[in-house]
Amino acid sequence: MNFVFISPNFPHTYWQFCDRLKRNGVNVLGIGDTPYDALEAPLKASLTEYYRVSSMEDYDQMYRAVAFFAFKYGKIDWLESNNEYWLEQDARLRTDFHITTGIQEDEIGAWKHKSSMKPVYAAAGIPTARCHKVTDKEAAETFLKRIGGFPVIAKPDVGVGAANTYKIENEAQFEAFFAEKPDVPYVMEEFVTGDICSYDAITDSHCEPVFESMTVWPPSIADIVNLDLDLSYYTCAEVPEALKDLGRRALKGFNVRSRFVHLEFFRLTKARKGLGEIGDFVALEVNMRPAGGYTPDMMNFAHATDVYQIWADMVTKDERILADREEDHWCVYASRKDWHTFKHTHEEILARYGERIVMCERMPELMWATMGCQMYTAHAYSEEEVQEFIAFVHERA
Repeated sequence: MNFVFISPNFPHTYWQFCDRLKRNGVNVLGIGDTPYDALEAPLKASLTEYYRVSSMEDYDQMYRAVAFFAFKYGKIDWLESNNEYWLEQDARLRTDFHITTGIQEDEIGAWKHKSSMKPVYAAAGIPTARCHKVTDKEAAETFLKRIGGFPVIAKPDVGVGAANTYKIENEAQFEAFFAEKPDVPYVMEEFVTGDICSYDAITDSHCEPVFESMTVWPPSIADIVNLDLDLSYYTCAEVPEALKDLGRRALKGFNVRSRFVHLEFFRLTKARKGLGEIGDFVALEVNMRPAGGYTPDMMNFAHATDVYQIWADMVTKDERILADREEDHWCVYASRKDWHTFKHTHEEILARYGERIVMCERMPELMWATMGCQMYTAHAYSEEEVQEFIAFVHERA
């Protein structure tokens, strides 16, 4: 099997996808813009060959790279980046090279455009916040009247994370949004009060999950940045049955075949007419790639498993080979920013939690605003222990 892995060095933990593919006997062919000598040793050891391009934004260069591999190794069976940014280019390359194991160029719209996700949710019977494609102020005012007024969320129709997202709570902010919004298509949604919970899954070629997990996220990454807060989130021991049901319906509705995906939901903390009661799940958006940061590793720690191997077995066998284990716990991430002053020192955290800590490292400077400067990731045996760990790491002096 020939597998072209796009940008295999980012995020840097993605070398593990390549490693597990190699263990399964796959020719792993990497394409990226990083010099070969700058790749980490484990990634180099996982690749059969690496093709460097000067710009991954240049489709002609990417096309030539895949063509070179096809000429040298024969038919390309898979092409994937597992990266949100390259989803559309991945689909275009698959289409141009007749690689049928992933989504094609003419199918990608519902995966990338938030406005296109809404009809899919509706067809699958999944509740989701009402949405309006922003055209002009008059149309937006009509939408506001329909949903009962402020607050609303405005965000790019195509985008990752909370970039260029606005919470609009009054008329002055509404006017400011239209005066300063970037010149890209936007959507406006009714504001939903709840915890953000993700349904993370690896699916086979029939849209059936071979792995499922749930992670609880901070209410707003935008607030982490704009209010200069410290980040925490955690992977849960189990997936509630209600979320499993909605997640599996979403997998079918969006035709999620042979992928590792990250589907976001609200768990309501305030009842919303037409959406649900406190504790109900409401769809937010789909992300057709693994959860960001170290979350796949947190899933491994929480469930005593290896999601990279489960994914590789899905690719090569279209099934889960790795057995389930009865060792499910919680795994919690908490980070600190250097410019804040904390009650407990680094040494005190290590002394208190000892062997519970499974990762402890400095984050790349590029990620300080969102992921923090120093992170701690630990096992926990209850949600109460999760909250105690977060409180201890984040307590200010």
